[in-house]
Amino acid sequence: MQLNSGISAVITGGASGLGAATARRLASHGVKVAIFDMNEAVGQALASELGGVYCNVDVTSEEQVDAAFAKARAAIGQERVLVNCAGTADAVKTVSRDRKTGEIRPSAVDRFNRIVQINLVGTFRCIAKSTAGMLALEPLADGDRGVVVNTASAAAVDGQVGQASYAASKAAVMGMTLPIARDLMDEGVRVNTILPGIFGTPLLLALPDNVKQALAASVPFPKRLGDPDEFAQAVEFLVTCGYMNAESIRVDGALRMAPR
Repeated sequence: MQLNSGISAVITGGASGLGAATARRLASHGVKVAIFDMNEAVGQALASELGGVYCNVDVTSEEQVDAAFAKARAAIGQERVLVNCAGTADAVKTVSRDRKTGEIRPSAVDRFNRIVQINLVGTFRCIAKSTAGMLALEPLADGDRGVVVNTASAAAVDGQVGQASYAASKAAVMGMTLPIARDLMDEGVRVNTILPGIFGTPLLLALPDNVKQALAASVPFPKRLGDPDEFAQAVEFLVTCGYMNAESIRVDGALRMAPR
């Protein structure tokens, strides 16, 4: 698929970090972008900067997702590109022991379920809604009706202490890539997933310098945090390379995360 002004894209979690970098890169090729996010101030500012549209949406809400797609399509047309960046993390051990009292406490299942609902179910919800619209489009010259790019994580393979919910949700995103691509193989829609490592998103950049330096040192090469635009470059490749389908690729400087 060629990126140009005839293409529209939806980026969930698009107000900041990896999503914002992706929105900027797609817009630099003339693509009309819709930013789905819960941060209205930042999302609206970016949409205005890029000449796109902002939609305030929580991906765990069926009604909000439906309304966001309706608003985006009314403004920029049916999207041919969906990039799922919306997600969050939690850090809690499956079972913990209080160091002072010795009390043993299992993790609350509600906390686990919240992460799964956002990272996994929210991603699937947006895929189902978006690709239903893509199927109504005529194929482009290369046969593509649309392209989906999901965001998993290196934690899908190398989950660390306290990351059970996060790692499980991201592993499931990776795991559903092939069957969804097969579901859509006769409809001209490709589906791929990126497993990013440690990137210089606003959350990580806010950490103390010594912590950032330690994180950078853990990356084999290059020994630095990833630039969000490098994630966006991977999105661009997966969208424009027509033979990339049902693939999950790591973008992580050869990082393999230790237990802690």
